[in-house]
Amino acid sequence: MKQTNNDDQDSIGLSIKRFVNKYLSLLQISGWIILFAIWFLISNFGIINNHVMPTPQKTWNSLLEMNSQDDLMKNILFSLKINIIGYFKCIIAAIVVGFAIGLSPKVRKMFSQQVNALRFVPITALMGIFIAISGLTITTKINFLAFGIWVYLVPVVVQRIDEVNTTHLQMMKTLGASFWQTVRYVTWPSAIARLSDDIRILVGISWTYIIVAELAGIQGGLGSLIFLGERQSNVGKVYAVIFIIVAIGIIQDAVFRLIDRLLFKFKYQ
Repeated sequence: MKQTNNDDQDSIGLSIKRFVNKYLSLLQISGWIILFAIWFLISNFGIINNHVMPTPQKTWNSLLEMNSQDDLMKNILFSLKINIIGYFKCIIAAIVVGFAIGLSPKVRKMFSQQVNALRFVPITALMGIFIAISGLTITTKINFLAFGIWVYLVPVVVQRIDEVNTTHLQMMKTLGASFWQTVRYVTWPSAIARLSDDIRILVGISWTYIIVAELAGIQGGLGSLIFLGERQSNVGKVYAVIFIIVAIGIIQDAVFRLIDRLLFKFKYQ
């Protein structure tokens, strides 16, 4: 048993090492340096008006200013909180609804068109409905962000169920497996392994709705800082917050990739 635990720890350590080596390569770092250099030259030599694109220096100063005056870390944690809770609510709801539609022909016939149609609804226009249901609360923000991902994730769950290898399904049927045994041993692991990449990509959508969500009864957050920066005509502040969100997104994406690598090792063999 002790040897098994050591092997598992070695395997996890090796996965993390490979992951870090892959995402901290010299070429990737040089790509960021090149983009930063282009931004520096464009903004400092007046190619684009500084009221539209601030210099890196002004953006950095705005970041320091927010850190000292606007309780930046508190706002970052607030946005992370509502997004992460929204992720979990969305993923659970999408898997439940997606599997119900994907596994039941009757449910699919009744509701698949309606669920697919939701992808074309302008999500930001629905904020008023969420406020009417649960008021100007944190729960409203979380549910709104979760719904913004849910409408795209449910059809993907159904698609992943449809992509399960039919040979494996027929084999289970030949062996006399019940419906739920087939779901447990074939459909579920196959669909979830594929779905993990979709979840990683789609959860980022919630950050695009962050301003709308956090302006509903302003209680803090990065979206509210962007709004205040725009009202103050402080473009450096706006860019600084955008870069913070991008940095969070990169870290978030890396964490999801690492979790995927640890949970579904067979995908990387």
